[in-house]
Amino acid sequence: MARTTGLQRHRWAVLLISLLGARYLLWRVTATLNLSTPLASGLSLLLLACELLLLGSNLLQLWFSLAPEEPPNPGELRETPAVDVLLPCCGEPLPVVKRSLRACLAMDYPNFRVWLLDDSARPQLEEMAAELGCHYLSRRSGEHAKAGNLNHALGQLDGELITVFDADVVPQQAFLRRTVAALLDDQRTALVQTPQSYMNADPVLRNLRLERWLLPDEESFYRWVEPTRQAVGAVVCAGTAFVVRRRALDEVGGFVEGALSEDYVTGIALRAQGWKLLYLQQKLSAGLAAESMEDFVQQRQRWANGTLQSLGLPHGPLRAYGLSPGQRLAYLEGVIHWLNNLPRLVLMLMPLSYGLLGVAPILLDQRAIIELMLPLWGTVLLSIGWLNRNSRSALLTELTSWVLTVPLVVSLICNVLGSSVGFRVTPKHRQRSRGSWSWFLALPLIVLSLFNLANLLGLVQQLMLAGWDGVGPLQLGLVWAGLNLLGTLIALRACWNPPQSDPSPWLSLDQTAELIDSGGHCHPCRISAISESGVELAFSTKVPPLMHSSQLQWTAAIKPLPVVMLQIQGRQAALSWGNLSQQQQHSLIRWLFCSDGVWPDRRPRREVLGLLMLLKRLLFGGPTPQVFHRSLVPRLP
Repeated sequence: MARTTGLQRHRWAVLLISLLGARYLLWRVTATLNLSTPLASGLSLLLLACELLLLGSNLLQLWFSLAPEEPPNPGELRETPAVDVLLPCCGEPLPVVKRSLRACLAMDYPNFRVWLLDDSARPQLEEMAAELGCHYLSRRSGEHAKAGNLNHALGQLDGELITVFDADVVPQQAFLRRTVAALLDDQRTALVQTPQSYMNADPVLRNLRLERWLLPDEESFYRWVEPTRQAVGAVVCAGTAFVVRRRALDEVGGFVEGALSEDYVTGIALRAQGWKLLYLQQKLSAGLAAESMEDFVQQRQRWANGTLQSLGLPHGPLRAYGLSPGQRLAYLEGVIHWLNNLPRLVLMLMPLSYGLLGVAPILLDQRAIIELMLPLWGTVLLSIGWLNRNSRSALLTELTSWVLTVPLVVSLICNVLGSSVGFRVTPKHRQRSRGSWSWFLALPLIVLSLFNLANLLGLVQQLMLAGWDGVGPLQLGLVWAGLNLLGTLIALRACWNPPQSDPSPWLSLDQTAELIDSGGHCHPCRISAISESGVELAFSTKVPPLMHSSQLQWTAAIKPLPVVMLQIQGRQAALSWGNLSQQQQHSLIRWLFCSDGVWPDRRPRREVLGLLMLLKRLLFGGPTPQVFHRSLVPRLP
């Protein structure tokens, strides 16, 4: 009954936003265009076209969410077909690959083999695979990037099912049991995709020190977009943390080559062939987010280029046979998502027309703002968090767009001109002894900020001459220009990458523990942060001295581990792990990342408080990530 009531409310909310949106667009077309001069007409029509594109794409996503959902509910695993677990890598650091291999080998499933597919042909990886008990394949050509690497291995495999993890992804022990059970529930199912969590904060969150206030950009995709795509039969294969039938893969000729987004196109090919794709909304793995703003943006540029390349492929969303109109539209929405950066850039530049060109691209008055604009945007702001299942906030999430818009538009233009970038692995696990600016991102934002400042000063001067009475085009331009300047300054602040002395992902935790030694001393404490490299503890009294034999005990799953004191601050202590054996390292990784249900479904904090914190970070900055001020991702005890 509660689910039915919630669905009805959801439908009424979508209907209300759609009606308000239609009313707003009718008003924009009939009453707000400035056609006084050729320049004003061009700018006014361009702004209207951009609003139509952005509002239409957002409404499209809302309409998809109206389709009735039937999320998979797998029961107990009754069969255990052979699974080949593939870990393609291309230059990732050895500790990152080793962590993932250990986690793959620790999965709770009786019939699987792990394959390390090395596109860099490094002897160290071959030795590591042999040491851990994995199969190893390498190639030197690198042709067709990740898809070519995966297809190169298919001839060596004989498992009925295939699972793929990126080289930085750590699966939980229950991954295969849960996904295989979901796959076997229906013989028509070709692929089961799962969401991916992250063991570290992305650069936008970390650079602004907003880890506790914002959610990763991908949360909206995995918690809102994928479930709605499942409802219309158009689940997107995300390229990692999925299991697929070998028979279905063979029917489409293996992993589709010819685009950087081989996962996206392969999923479409399977769907067009008549197979079902499922989305299992259980967080069963975690990977590493990009560690600098340059890497973050270049990763998104690669995703955008790969998605756009799919338009020209036989299995792409435009040309694939066998898709229903709804499924084709759902897959094309993934392309529209990247194309929307063009109208976003126009909206970022349009306020300059008020102060620098003396042209108002939209005509409105105070009555129109109150009766037509505020009802729509107020309804959207108040309901967006509920409609997208608390996966993003209304305003703060747009912060990432401010950073990405200019470089993504450059990528779109290069793609059209036929000079898109090739495949490049996102660097991981890198140390930085000092902070640095991402200049190729910062310079366009500096230019935009200067233009916005000049525009703002020009508008203030015009209003001082014309008077401040009422609300009209100049007042709207002033507010718009002020918000733009604030947005570019915040995005510019996010382009400063702070030092990173410890590249290990640190997790926030609140769990009781005991510091023990061979002399029988036992000091109760609480763990506040933990990683593969060390732990931070909080004591109720003075921090006790450590002995050579001191160990930390906090769970029955791991025997006490040796610790070494690094730093003391008040009642807090930062420790590093002592000399851990291979077995102890393996046990620690399994507990940290592979335990069942360790990654929470977080909700964004109240938007008003988040905005205040964002302004504080802009004006005063935040603490540099270091001991006792780590960049933390939450982990459940």
